[in-house]
Amino acid sequence: MKTLEYIAELEGEKTLKEYLPTLGLSVTLIRKIKHCGIFVDGESCTVRKTVKQGSKITLILPDEKSDGIKPIDIPLNIVYEDDWLLVVDKPTNMPTHPSRGNSLPTLANAVMAKYNGDFVFRSITRLDRDTSGLVLIAKDANTANLLSREIKLGRVYKRYVALVTGVPKKEHGIIDAPIRREAEGSMKRIVSPDGKSAITEYLVKEIRGENALCDVILHTGRTHQIRVHFAHIGHPLLGDFLYGERRDEGYFLRCSELRFTHPHTKEAVNIRI
Repeated sequence: MKTLEYIAELEGEKTLKEYLPTLGLSVTLIRKIKHCGIFVDGESCTVRKTVKQGSKITLILPDEKSDGIKPIDIPLNIVYEDDWLLVVDKPTNMPTHPSRGNSLPTLANAVMAKYNGDFVFRSITRLDRDTSGLVLIAKDANTANLLSREIKLGRVYKRYVALVTGVPKKEHGIIDAPIRREAEGSMKRIVSPDGKSAITEYLVKEIRGENALCDVILHTGRTHQIRVHFAHIGHPLLGDFLYGERRDEGYFLRCSELRFTHPHTKEAVNIRI
């Protein structure tokens, strides 16, 4: 079992039930912790316990594992790991997570094998099957909750490299165009006024013949956002079977950098490949 330790920082007094959510712990996780163990200054207690400035809080997290994700021994390129986080370089032609109708081994299968099946696969960032690069994975529910909140607040910086058809007229541009699903049940997304806000920034990095290699920064995280936005401005990813024209080698899109504040150490983490 994993433990979390905190030194209370607050004015006056609060019950643990009031104080724990301010640490970023979800209500669901607090319920699970209640059954495993809560200690204040070394003494076992319940969430009704009152804490004050300087109280030492120790929480025991429950052991969990993902059901239905079979461990498969696949080479795993780990670029960062600590007690709370795992960042791997996912290859192309590998889904992030098992899904209906897919028979390919996934990143989740490979990660489960690394931990001998005793793990819950919590992918904080996800990449399409044919998109390669950095995937951020949380090792426990609390870390996943904290990082997911940072994602929603736009505090996780994600940079990609994309090879697009043609050369955009503007060397640097921002595509601000809402995205929604083309139709109910469809995999394809489209730009539409009634879609969800989506903002993509790009910089032409290199011209390769008639096409361009671009650095791309996501300011939001919609499904297929980069692919949809470049198609929208007339420069779909070269070889994109869904938004452009198919080619045998597929399209090139790679997540090459992640930046975020570590949810526990509060240190800046910058991972580049």
